Amino acid sequence: MKPVILDVDTGLDDACALLLAARHPELDLKAVTCVGGNVGIDDVVANTLTVLEAAGRADVPVARGAGLPLLQPMKAAPHVHGADGLGDLDWPRSTRTPVPGHAIELLRDVLRAAAASGELVTLIPLAPMTNIALLLRTYPDAAAGLREIVFMGGAAGIGNATASAEFNIWTDPEAAAITLTAAAELGIPVTMYGLDVFYDVVVSRERAQALSGSPAAELARKLIEKRSELYGDAGASIGDGGAVCAVIDPAGMTTQRFPLRVELAGSWSRGRTIVDTRDWTSDLNNDPHGQSTSIVDVVTTVDGGRYAELWLAAVEGA
Repeated sequence: MKPVILDVDTGLDDACALLLAARHPELDLKAVTCVGGNVGIDDVVANTLTVLEAAGRADVPVARGAGLPLLQPMKAAPHVHGADGLGDLDWPRSTRTPVPGHAIELLRDVLRAAAASGELVTLIPLAPMTNIALLLRTYPDAAAGLREIVFMGGAAGIGNATASAEFNIWTDPEAAAITLTAAAELGIPVTMYGLDVFYDVVVSRERAQALSGSPAAELARKLIEKRSELYGDAGASIGDGGAVCAVIDPAGMTTQRFPLRVELAGSWSRGRTIVDTRDWTSDLNNDPHGQSTSIVDVVTTVDGGRYAELWLAAVEGA
């Protein structure tokens, strides 16, 4: 089993990711940390605990993290995820509470234990990377427990929050920039699962309607139906869930290594992930910025059908 931690701002697609991570037999979900993003932090925590309970994983520790971005106000997305972040489905709510302490303390403790045991953890941020930036700058020794970071965010092409920027990065661009810089300094491999593939793992509404028999399957069905309804389509992407698929089954994706920066200024481009596709083996000495120190694996294609079946098998088997 592959040890993983998810960092989430649980809306509809984070819920798809949580169901997969909680139920897939090849993943050992060590912890889940919460950050404000799609909705406010109180709703994120409540949604996360609720999804894990539906998945039968009340054993997984959940911690409350940063409620706001590092520098700017938070702008939630109720138009995408509903007022409560779970599509206002009226799903029975968990009565659990998060563990004491801040999310970065839970991350620190789990990763230090992983470093001591040699069983390194894959960290999967599916949200603004505020918690991750705080962790790597406050407790850099915790990086010794990380195998890699696979984050959902950014894009080599167009954005969705703006024409330039993807929502997770746009919500806290400083945190994303700090995380990438710290990862480069600490030698942490990074993979970017961005908008270029985000919409490619689609579950049809017809296929989802066959899901039943357990709370996890029932919730999975409702999530796909709600996302299908939202976009007026015959199916829905599992969104963030695709990044978890990529960790389980990396053979289902292709990647290319590119230097990466986050734009922190610019009237129209703040929060853009600048994927530098130029050939740095040629003469680029005239670029005053030089090459970014953050060299990441950018996911360029995924086998959407393969990942959709992977997700369905996990939630159906719950």
